[in-house]
Amino acid sequence: MSIDIYGIPNCDSVRKGRKWLDAQGVAYTFHDFKKEGVDPEALERWVDACSWQVLLNRRGTTFRQLDESDKADLDRDRALALMAAHPTLIKRPVVERAQTILVGFTQSEWENDLC
Repeated sequence: MSIDIYGIPNCDSVRKGRKWLDAQGVAYTFHDFKKEGVDPEALERWVDACSWQVLLNRRGTTFRQLDESDKADLDRDRALALMAAHPTLIKRPVVERAQTILVGFTQSEWENDLC
């Protein structure tokens, strides 16, 4: 079963996740948001699986630099549009394996769901 991991290569959480997968001998395909952008269908799938509130990274520099009008009154559609326009707003890494979608790197969760 293939594993796809999405993020940006210099993100600490992405690096930790990739390093952990490598140590476990788990093969995966890495998708770089900065080079490839984000597929709108994948973004919809992730939001449907875990909610836009989980997926939207409000702690990062990109979110803090948004206009206040962009941050106000967020809902699903506005959050999707922001994440599509600014993929670095997506909490990283996002991992897809079959019907499993994980957001962020938590080793215990990855052990249970990916191994």
